[in-house]
Amino acid sequence: MSNLKELCGGLPLDPLPPNRGRDPSVPHAPVRTPGLRPEEERLALRNALRYFPPALHATLAPEFAQELRQYGHIYMYRFCPALRMRAYPIDQYPCRTRQAAAIILMIMNNLDPAVAQFPQELVTYGGNGQVFSNWAQFWLVLHYLSTMTEEQTLVMYSGHPLGLFPSQPSSPRCVITNGMVIPNYSSRQQYERMFAMGVTMYGQMTAGSYCYIGPQGIVHGTLLTVLNAGRRYLGSGDLRGRVFVTSGLGGMSGAQAKAAVIAGCVGVIAEVDEAPLKKRHEQGWLMEFTNDLNHCIKRIREARKMRMALSLGYHGNIVDLWERLLQEYVETGELLVDLGSDQTSLHNPFSGGYYPVQLSMRQANQLMNTDPQRFHTIVHESLRRQVIAINKLSEAGMFFWDYGNAFLLEAQRAGAEVDKRGGGDTEFKYPSYVQHIMGDIFSLGFGPFRWVCSSGDPADLALTDDIAASILEEISTAVTERVRQQYNDNIRWIREAGKHNMVVGSQARILYSDQRGRVAIALAINKAIADGRVSAPVVISRDHHDVSGTDSPFRETSNVYDGSAFCADMAVQNFVGDAFRGATWVALHNGGGVGWGEVMNGGFGLVLDGTEEAGRRARLMLNWDVSNGVARRCWSGNSNAYETIQRTMEVNTELRVTMPFPVQDEHVLDRALQG
Repeated sequence: MSNLKELCGGLPLDPLPPNRGRDPSVPHAPVRTPGLRPEEERLALRNALRYFPPALHATLAPEFAQELRQYGHIYMYRFCPALRMRAYPIDQYPCRTRQAAAIILMIMNNLDPAVAQFPQELVTYGGNGQVFSNWAQFWLVLHYLSTMTEEQTLVMYSGHPLGLFPSQPSSPRCVITNGMVIPNYSSRQQYERMFAMGVTMYGQMTAGSYCYIGPQGIVHGTLLTVLNAGRRYLGSGDLRGRVFVTSGLGGMSGAQAKAAVIAGCVGVIAEVDEAPLKKRHEQGWLMEFTNDLNHCIKRIREARKMRMALSLGYHGNIVDLWERLLQEYVETGELLVDLGSDQTSLHNPFSGGYYPVQLSMRQANQLMNTDPQRFHTIVHESLRRQVIAINKLSEAGMFFWDYGNAFLLEAQRAGAEVDKRGGGDTEFKYPSYVQHIMGDIFSLGFGPFRWVCSSGDPADLALTDDIAASILEEISTAVTERVRQQYNDNIRWIREAGKHNMVVGSQARILYSDQRGRVAIALAINKAIADGRVSAPVVISRDHHDVSGTDSPFRETSNVYDGSAFCADMAVQNFVGDAFRGATWVALHNGGGVGWGEVMNGGFGLVLDGTEEAGRRARLMLNWDVSNGVARRCWSGNSNAYETIQRTMEVNTELRVTMPFPVQDEHVLDRALQG
């Protein structure tokens, strides 16, 4: 298979491609342990074979059965394409509509080895964030998209393309659902079984919605988090000489090193896997790395003294690093860390998302397969050790927060001391970054707005950067001080973005903006396409981790205190509302961020092609996409959201939101409840 036309031609069956197995040159997902019963193994094999005509079953069945038993899932490695997976310029895709070509571009970007965590297992990030469940689905989806007209919609059931169905030009070209499991059966154990049988899939957030743009997608959010953590915890946005310690350099966590340097601090990031550590270093995202704790401590002291920006990777376990920092404090009285967090994939703690300190990575990968229960116990022992060190350093003056990766939730399950006295269901000893840092920003309507230049031309990206910065500079002259600070952070970011070598895969950019800014930027880019200043369509999207995209009681909605943090109306309404207001594709997922069964999230993609229709869709959909979440946060009692939605209603007279009447006298409640 040598070109995109052949790749879009449907499953290659005559002749079958050679079975090359797994490519040893790329990282691979840990072996899954679904624990299938014999009759379930039989069902998994039957389900995989239904993608192929019966004449091929005798050939494919033995190798699929071997994959299931050897790796815990049928990936269909034989059908992994030989063509280099990347975001090719949009005009190279043999499609009947540019909307469909844009979707293929985004799919292939998600599977680019420079972007994807485990490309041959179709995992983009987070250890198990799938684009598809197997390679047969990939081939079918590309074929459907290449033949689609503007009166058809591709329907996706957890990685499986149900087919093309008649619709309208105004309808989405693709509607995606991932992991829509009946709530009583939405457990980790049930997921592993159902994924192995090929009937559901964990799409993370932007993996299964085809909108991941590499670690850049989280660099900016991480930068804002670190800057605002400094303001809140250290009393200053000047982080020179300050030390931020965390872990993870794989998928989403790979952004931490770059964000720390842009923020001006010393970022020390532990990573047990040498492959992503070297990958981030080669990409220019990580300045230095070492496997020597003595050298690591020495470099921290030097960088603090010189007040230099530094990203330092420690090739080792984060628990060892925390315990060594504690030892230094006990022995010298010197606290070498100011800010701390964690970005290991603790939504997936027992299948490679977290490596316990007691074992090497090789030993851990072996034990999680041969003795899952023993591995489970060891993970919890490691988490308890990690929390002991963090607690003692926090008592000495370090400020720690949960980064929304289920660290505190899993530590609590392990029996670690993370409970908050008198806290609610979503509160722990340490706040989540949403509760203390990003939640109020979401309530102002600010969230991760992204765009991808489908030409693949860096000149288009540079021009769109300038357009976005100019728009924000113009808007920021007439906003409140609180909003202006957020605009200024983003103007600084976007003006310097091109200098920081952040593009991995597609020519993409991200910034945080509120509703007004997102609409204005989208319309300005659409006009630039119409004028020919931008040479090809631009795809706009966002992280699902946004104002209204996600209902997640331990992350995005952890600062919702009216009892509705565990309700998912917002995410579902977001998905439905984006669909009929003009999105090119929409996605709704169970799982993502903090794990399967813990969150519902929705996302979208919208193609700007320079037409008036594209501008109309962008205006209508983006206004809803933000206001939906701000209105919900207002109703829950958030004062930022109350003020934001009031101002929005003043500008848009067709918007009418139910506003809450807060209880002003708590004694009214006391007297009523006392009878």
